[in-house]
Amino acid sequence: MDAIKAFGARIEAKLVDNWRRVVLLSLSFWMQVLGVAALILPELYYRLTGNDYDPYFFWWIGVLLLLAGIIGRVWQQGVSPLVEWLRIIAIGAVIVALALILATPSKAESLDLGRGNAAVATEAQTLQIAVPFIAKEEGERNRAYLDAVGVPTICFGSTRGVHLGMVKSHQECLALLWLEVAEHRTGLHRYFTPTTIATRLPPTRDAAYTSTAFNVGFAGIGKSTATRRLNEGDIVGGCQALTWFDKGGGRVLRGLFERRKREKALCMLGAA
Repeated sequence: MDAIKAFGARIEAKLVDNWRRVVLLSLSFWMQVLGVAALILPELYYRLTGNDYDPYFFWWIGVLLLLAGIIGRVWQQGVSPLVEWLRIIAIGAVIVALALILATPSKAESLDLGRGNAAVATEAQTLQIAVPFIAKEEGERNRAYLDAVGVPTICFGSTRGVHLGMVKSHQECLALLWLEVAEHRTGLHRYFTPTTIATRLPPTRDAAYTSTAFNVGFAGIGKSTATRRLNEGDIVGGCQALTWFDKGGGRVLRGLFERRKREKALCMLGAA
């Protein structure tokens, strides 16, 4: 009788151990599945609908789920504790490194705009780059509409004297854009030092700062860390600070996040 009880106890213990192992392996598997989904599904949603989402949130959720799933798998391999921890640390370091690399804004090679030099940028040179860049970012609507905060807007985001029912042709919209971009550039230049204008502001960088100012307001950019750093000679730091203007309503918006990456890439052209 005692032998039967002992045998039953061994079977039960084995079943319990197996059950725990199966659950752990299953959890690690589904964490990896959810991690991949967190990286892919929001991107598909944005591509299909154009609706913004917080890319930082979903990116790091996906990375952490993948990391947790892989750690769970490694933990079940039955090797010595030291080797287990070395594996976990190595895998974790690789995943975090890849996450940081892939989360870094893309390089400027995709912007077929040439490389800027350090010569003083004229208004004409800057507008030749800034106007088509901003036009593509803003999008054109020839009939007046209410923007996200209820302001009548038309053309490439213009709100000046706009009322619902107003209609403008493409040429009228383009002329208005040239005028407003030039005004934003002039307003922004009041915040740049003479040295910055003379040596740190080629047409491409001038266009990048002007594009952000057109979207945010030249006073907001003029008083920002991006301008302060540029005036201090920190070109790379100034370009990076442009990417901080990627929030709306207190959260990162995918559309602004992507736009700031492109503005940073434009800003970095010709930078050492």
